[in-house]
Amino acid sequence: MDMKNIYKSYLILFFVFGCQVVQAKNINIRSLDGKTNLQVSIGDKITWSVKKYGVEILPEVHVDLLINDQSLNRKYHLKSHHVVEQNSEFELEISLKNKRIKNQYKELQLKFNGGFGLHFRVFNDGIAYRFHTTRKEEILVHDEVMDIRFPEETHSFFPQEKSTYSHYERSYVSVMTDSIDKGDFCSIPVLFSSKKNNIRLLYSEADVYDYPNMFLQATGDGRLRSMFPKVVSETIPQPGRRKDRNVLITKEEPYIARTEGKRTFPWRFFLITNDDKTLLEQDMVMKLSRPTILKDLSWIKPGKVAWDWWNDNNLYGVEFKSGLNTATYKYFIDFAAEYGLEYVILDEGWTKSTKEILDFNPEMDVKELIRYGEEKGVGIILWCLWKPLDENMKEILDTYKGWGAKGIKVDFMQRADQYMVNSYESIAEECAKRKLLVDFHGAFKPSGLRRAYPNVVSYEGVKGNEHNKWSKNVTPDHNTLLPFIRMAVGPMDYTPGAMINTQEENFNISFSSPMSMGTRCHQLAMYVVFESPLQMLCDSPSNYYKEEECTRFIAQFPTVWEKTIALNAKLGEHLVLARQNGDNWYVGGMTNWQEREIELDFGFLPKDTVYEAVLYMDGENANRQAQDYTVKRFKVKRDSKLTIMMARGGGFACILKPSVKDRN
Repeated sequence: MDMKNIYKSYLILFFVFGCQVVQAKNINIRSLDGKTNLQVSIGDKITWSVKKYGVEILPEVHVDLLINDQSLNRKYHLKSHHVVEQNSEFELEISLKNKRIKNQYKELQLKFNGGFGLHFRVFNDGIAYRFHTTRKEEILVHDEVMDIRFPEETHSFFPQEKSTYSHYERSYVSVMTDSIDKGDFCSIPVLFSSKKNNIRLLYSEADVYDYPNMFLQATGDGRLRSMFPKVVSETIPQPGRRKDRNVLITKEEPYIARTEGKRTFPWRFFLITNDDKTLLEQDMVMKLSRPTILKDLSWIKPGKVAWDWWNDNNLYGVEFKSGLNTATYKYFIDFAAEYGLEYVILDEGWTKSTKEILDFNPEMDVKELIRYGEEKGVGIILWCLWKPLDENMKEILDTYKGWGAKGIKVDFMQRADQYMVNSYESIAEECAKRKLLVDFHGAFKPSGLRRAYPNVVSYEGVKGNEHNKWSKNVTPDHNTLLPFIRMAVGPMDYTPGAMINTQEENFNISFSSPMSMGTRCHQLAMYVVFESPLQMLCDSPSNYYKEEECTRFIAQFPTVWEKTIALNAKLGEHLVLARQNGDNWYVGGMTNWQEREIELDFGFLPKDTVYEAVLYMDGENANRQAQDYTVKRFKVKRDSKLTIMMARGGGFACILKPSVKDRN
């Protein structure tokens, strides 16, 4: 055979092989470390599966996008695919757990005819995917399908919802996935665990904009399927005493979004690990979300907050009647100033009424309080309802800014449809224009907005300390689940700091004098363990003055971190975190209702530096009297180790500062 014929043969082989690749039924891609294998199958429908550690993690996930009532799976065909690699890092100016974030993955880019594509990112610790479209005209998204089949004996921590109209403050119901009743559904994040091999799968979403949040609904045969709130086209105020904040949805459209035809859709991701510490250290939501839009971030000041609502303004030992009045809040400001707290929140009750939020309660001179706070170095954050804010946003924000407020706490959104998602972004944008912080309450979980708008400093969307005012659901068992599930996707305004602490048998519900389950040190540990750049001190200043030693200790904790290291972690049982801020390190540990001993290894410290340590730990009698604690002061180095006993429902917190005298 002459060279010309050989060349023609190679061309034919290349053409045939190329066509087979483009139309390939199965496409495989491995993570950079080679441990995670993704297989995408394209035929009558698009499915994908994952293996990791040599184990089948997800046997089948079916995905589809229904645009203008047509399935992309069935109408369009694969045109091309290629793989790109990313090995970079980026820095966050307002960092929650890590200032520098490594972003390393392989990306499979699938292009179909008809103007749509599908991208997969394979990280060492997870899988993410999202659709994108390149249509010129506006589109109606009728549904987005994610249908998951799990391996046998998959367990879930299921934050079951009764409605998508929710505060998203749920307990995590421990249940086998195949036993969830057909039609039951949950909000996300949600955590799955294999009974066979102890592999964890955390599912959530990121970069959600102009689009509703996803929920997961049981099909009755062990699978879960995506579910979305429809576009809301008509609401009326809910009759009764809460018509100022609650609405009845009276009309919905038959689609989930009306949106631009040229866009990317939210990332859906599974964090996959056999090490619970990974759940605490990862930054998946930030990796998958839009970079910061704001140019100037110098005005964004995280900090601690003296909060009024949890303690019901219940002061004692003062010479005035406490309540919703100027004298009470000047006392709060004085307290904040004395302990170096950056903010005081004026929660529900400061406005003339919950509807009339452009004027204040005649018993409270808010302008004077803001002036007084500025004099003392304490900023004021103003609570407001979402409904009246949405109806008159610019005038309200202009007014608050004109008074000198530093931010707003927006409450009672309670929805996750497209309009509400867009409203969150509008609030973030309009507040950024006026240099106002935003704390979302009555809110769904974080999904990346805070990377684009770092003035969004925290979210609720968590069953936190406030539930102690009316329930017995906020237990140490619950608290030791939160960091692995809800906190894994972003900040949570849990509102720690209770100074009346009890063991389970001594707990009582009290709205005006609330208490917490677990020990005093369980609460102190939250200032290291629980992430929120705007971190509350929930109790009464009177109780904090009474507990002077603990209050001085809490006041030293920062609310943002440059580096986070999980030292010890077991889902729902215990965890120990070390966090760095500047030259100092902070360590916190929590346990569930089980008393336990842990060895604290200080190997995370830099070499050749001696640290002065202050440790607050459960006292000898904390198993009976939960407020019992002890304080130890000592020096440590990188090779130091320390045994710590945590009582049932207990914890510890430690501050480590370099010793100038012993620095080499």
